[in-house]
Amino acid sequence: MASEGGARRVCFLLKVREDRLDEYRERHRAVWPDMLDALRRAGWGNYSLFLREDGLLVGYLETDDFEAARKRMAGTEVNDRWQAEMAPFFETGRADEAFAPLEEVFHLD
Repeated sequence: MASEGGARRVCFLLKVREDRLDEYRERHRAVWPDMLDALRRAGWGNYSLFLREDGLLVGYLETDDFEAARKRMAGTEVNDRWQAEMAPFFETGRADEAFAPLEEVFHLD
């Protein structure tokens, strides 16, 4: 489903290792400025991450074309560096290769 203005709402789940939760939080308090810029340029709008105490991570973003935005990020050097550093935090390895959008079944305007 699309949000206002035609952007698609995208939600995904990942699992952060429970023994790395504090460090994961700390890393996201200081995301590299060039990573933030790359996300914006790639079309990742209104991007949020939510973390539960058991390591369940919920990601949400809005973008006009999710696959195109994903490919633009995959093509950046900063994303490759970030994903390599963050992979040990996830049970699945690199997050950008593991998440799949969930089906949106309801949205209240």
